Amino acid sequence: MPSIANIEGLFDAPPESARGPIGMTAVRDGTIVGALTVVTAALCARFDVSELLRRWTAPWERIQLDEWPAILIVLATGLFWFALRRFREARRALVHREAAESRANLALAHVRRLSHKHIEVQEQERRGIARELHDELGQYLQVIKLDAVGLRDTASSDPGVLALRAQAIVDNCNHLHAMLTGLMQRLRPVGLDELGLLAALEHCIQGWQSRLPTTTLTLTVTGDFDDISEAVALAIYRLVQESLTNIAKYAGASVANVQLRRENPRSIFIAVTDDGVGFDVGTPTQGLGLIGMRERISALGGHYTLDSAPGRGTRVHASIPVNQADASRIL
Repeated sequence: MPSIANIEGLFDAPPESARGPIGMTAVRDGTIVGALTVVTAALCARFDVSELLRRWTAPWERIQLDEWPAILIVLATGLFWFALRRFREARRALVHREAAESRANLALAHVRRLSHKHIEVQEQERRGIARELHDELGQYLQVIKLDAVGLRDTASSDPGVLALRAQAIVDNCNHLHAMLTGLMQRLRPVGLDELGLLAALEHCIQGWQSRLPTTTLTLTVTGDFDDISEAVALAIYRLVQESLTNIAKYAGASVANVQLRRENPRSIFIAVTDDGVGFDVGTPTQGLGLIGMRERISALGGHYTLDSAPGRGTRVHASIPVNQADASRIL
């Protein structure tokens, strides 16, 4: 995979000397041509060039040499017209190139932000997991060990004391199980490997529904999704997960719908819509969730569109091709 530095090199603009100031060059060349024309007119008036040419070409009148000036005028006019068209085409090409460079620079800025954000999120996730393992797993295991040692070494035959220690072990084990389940959910969607994409999406929506009691979340599925690759299934899940996260944070919606449709054996359509407050898609945002969704879909050769406006809700649409040879290598 190319590094960020290599990607930046692809978008580097050529130096000004390589591109050349086309406008200044045209003025300079036009000035030279105009000066040569004036000098030629002055010389022709001074030395009667046309009379000289008539006398010199008289012996070859049969080949009509005296008509050649008109032919050369037509040729010169045609060359001027051709050069003017080429100049205009070059100007248009330069405008298109500058627009492409602007888009490339914007894409490069997004790549940089995604790269930096990826490193930050990765480190934050590692710190969070390490902290939870130390604070939760380590401490609770120590408590369980102390309770177990107490059961082993206790000299009391009081059933109440034994029951309290046993119940403490059960409660601590339940707490550890819940904590480990939460860690696994952060690292990998629950049920995606064992139960498949649809079960994982249903679990995700149920989890968000419990957090958003005032929002009605629905899932509509059409078609068969058993044969899709792991990369495509994970991309669909992350797209829905990020969309629901944005709905919970910003939308204030009363209804949100997730639609998953197998349009044909080689294409999957995903749509997440809500009736929330919406936003102006032309306004830059600080977050990278939308950019990350677009890049994840683009990496699989799909198409991603976002449609929203203040007061009109938000619609996320994506189409992903499936059964690609290299899809399993993209995560």
